[in-house]
Amino acid sequence: MTDSRNASPATSPMTRLAHGGRVEGSPFVNPPVVHASTVLFESVAQMKGKSATPARYTYGRRGTPTSETLEALITELEGAEGTVLTPSGASACVVALMAVLKTGDHVLMIDGVYGPTRAACDGILKRFGIETTYFDPHVGAGVVDLVRPNTRAVFLESPASLTFEMPDVAAITRALDGLGAARPIVLIDNTWATPLFYRPLDHGVDVSIMAATKYVVGHSDALIGTIAAGPRAWAKIKSTHGDLGMFTGPDDMYLALRGARTMAVRLAHHQESALTIARWLETRPEVSRVLHPALPSHPDHAIWKRDFEGASGLFSIVLKPCSEEAVAAFLDGLALFGLGYSWGGYESLAIPAFPSAIRTAVPWVAEGPVVRLQIGLEATEDLIADLAAGLDRLAARG
Repeated sequence: MTDSRNASPATSPMTRLAHGGRVEGSPFVNPPVVHASTVLFESVAQMKGKSATPARYTYGRRGTPTSETLEALITELEGAEGTVLTPSGASACVVALMAVLKTGDHVLMIDGVYGPTRAACDGILKRFGIETTYFDPHVGAGVVDLVRPNTRAVFLESPASLTFEMPDVAAITRALDGLGAARPIVLIDNTWATPLFYRPLDHGVDVSIMAATKYVVGHSDALIGTIAAGPRAWAKIKSTHGDLGMFTGPDDMYLALRGARTMAVRLAHHQESALTIARWLETRPEVSRVLHPALPSHPDHAIWKRDFEGASGLFSIVLKPCSEEAVAAFLDGLALFGLGYSWGGYESLAIPAFPSAIRTAVPWVAEGPVVRLQIGLEATEDLIADLAAGLDRLAARG
C-alpha cells in the first residue's frame, strides 16, 4: 500500500519526486522489489471475493507493492485518476489507443507522431478495422472540422517527433469540448516534457502517455511506459491493460522509481545544456535552423512559453544543403555523441533523421538534412567542442 503521506498538491514537483510513492508503514526509504506471480489467499471465500477481509493482491500481473509505488508517484505527478505501466513507451501508446477504440472507429492522429505509433495505426489498428486520419500539427481549433460521427480519439504529441512543432493543445481541447457527448477522447505522448514541465490533464487532455524509458528512468538501462488517465478514460485504460495481460518486470519498475527521484535535477541540467548548445548552433554557418521550441526563433515559441514550465534535452537541427557523405563525416567522427536510438539518458546521442517518412498530411520540406540531438549530462563545453569538430568535418566534405 502506498504511503498516505504523499506530498500535497501545493508541494513542488521536486519534493513530490523525493517523497511520493512510498510504502505505508515501511521504515525503508526505498520500497522493496517484489518478485511475484502467485499470491496466496487465506480461504476460498477470500479467493471468491466474499471474505470479510478482502485480498489486496490477487496475482502478480494484477499488481504488487512495487508496481503500486511507481503508479502512485506518476499518478500524483500527472494529476490523474490512475496510472498503468507497460513494457515500453511504444506499447503504452498502442495500449492506450486500443483502450478507447474499437472496430469501425476513426482516430485523428497528429502528423509527425512518433514512428512506432504511426506504424501501429497503419498496421495493427488498420487490421482491426480502425481508420486513421493524420492532421497538420498546427490545426488548432480547426480539428473539429476533421471530426466524423465515428471519431472516438484524437492523438497528440507535443512537440511533434523529429520536427518539434508545438500543437495548441488548449485550443484543440476547447474546440472538442464544444461537441458535448460526442467529444472524442484526447490522448497525448508527453515523453519530451514529462509532467514536470507540462501536465496535459490540466489542459483538457484525457490520457497522458510517457516512454518512461527516457527521462523517468534516465540511465538507459530499462524499458517502461506509463499511461495516466483522467476520469473520462481511466476505466477503459485500466480494463484494457489488464485484459491484454500487460505487466512490467519488477526490476524495471524499481529502476524507473529510482530514476524518478533525481529526474527534476537531471532535467534542469538537460534543459540548460541543450539551450546553450542550441543557441550556439544557431551561430554556425553549416546550420540553417535549430528546431527547439524554447528558442525565440522557433515558430511555436509562444505556445511553449505559455503552456510549458521548461524544455528537455532533445531537439533537431536542419543543416544547409550538403551531401550524405558530409553528414556521415559529421556524425561518424563524434567522440562524445553516440549514434543510437532512444534518448533521455545521461549520455548524448545523435541520429540522422528523416521526417518525410513520418509525414503525410503536411509534407516535410527542408533546405537540408535533419539531425536530431539528445543532450546528456556531460560538460556543455566538451559537447560544443565535439559538435564544432564535427561541423568542421561536414564543411570540409561539402
